Amino acid sequence: MSVSAKISRRAFATGLAVVAFGRKVSLAQGFAGLGGEASGFAAVTPGRSFVFPADHAPHPDYRIEWWYLTANLSDAEGRAYGAQWTLFRQAMQPGPQRDGWANQQIWMGHAAVTRADTHRYSETFARGGVGQAGAEADPFRAWIDSWQMRGLDGMSAMNIAPLQINATGADFSYTLRLDADKALVLEGDAGYSRKSERGQASYYYSQPYFTADGTVTIDGKSVSVSGQAWMDREWSSQPLAPDQTGWDWFSLHLGTGEKLMLFRLRQTDAKPSFAGNWIGPDGQSVALSPESIEMTPIAMTEVADRKLPTSWRIAVRDRGLAIETLPLYARSWMGTSFSYWEGPVSFTGTHRGIGYLEMTGY
Repeated sequence: MSVSAKISRRAFATGLAVVAFGRKVSLAQGFAGLGGEASGFAAVTPGRSFVFPADHAPHPDYRIEWWYLTANLSDAEGRAYGAQWTLFRQAMQPGPQRDGWANQQIWMGHAAVTRADTHRYSETFARGGVGQAGAEADPFRAWIDSWQMRGLDGMSAMNIAPLQINATGADFSYTLRLDADKALVLEGDAGYSRKSERGQASYYYSQPYFTADGTVTIDGKSVSVSGQAWMDREWSSQPLAPDQTGWDWFSLHLGTGEKLMLFRLRQTDAKPSFAGNWIGPDGQSVALSPESIEMTPIAMTEVADRKLPTSWRIAVRDRGLAIETLPLYARSWMGTSFSYWEGPVSFTGTHRGIGYLEMTGY
């Protein structure tokens, strides 16, 4: 399979360029071209001051950006569900924003629901400049076609809550209300998320404290659900190095109230690199030492003509964490134009809880 067919939300930029404009992606540019040249686009550097609500809006000087939410849900009988909502923006060219159809922004939406016996997904595309898709800071709204993530009355800019999200596919839909009583947290080093030692990085913040209530509909049958949700906001111009081939990313809700974000970046001719943040019940986010993180596959699943590691052993020695993860549905394949694995997980060990796993580049 070509490298442009292995793209997830973090590898959207050049892959979408292939679909929209027929450009070829060189393997020498790294995973999906995200290690390629980004001349003319803004650079990510340490020490940025985040400003809310302004940073909830797009950053068109940067090449790639997303608004991304995952929710771990259950119904009244305790059956587990997952929901994903993602809006991507990519600038096809740098420079001042042009009006109408001349606008250089391309937008893509992904939505999915997962149950123990099924995974459903949908995808939609839009061109910028004509109102079909976009994002606004105040009042907050991110949308593509009829899919929306929008602030409700009294929304706190620091909490980005309350929100309502909705999406509809051919055989599923969902509507969720999201509330949070704690402020956003900055991932990486105060929001600067290093992806390589050669300077590749992104700006990255999260809202890991959402509670969720709403309805999920699959094949015309609706159920009321509630649970926990996690939102990521990230933007960059060159987030990967040329020799980085993909990643494995977790967002985890620990039963003790802590939150954990981890990722492993796989590289050619080198050991993987690790990064993560431990987020306390009080909202304090602390970057983890890469040397303290272990992520080891322990079970494989064959899906979409490839084998993927769908169960993992994870350790964070500095925090006394040692867990094993289990997918809700091992075949949670996003068979979109840019395909990847993404779905809800549970875990046991020194800590118990739920979360989400994304894997790309396999």
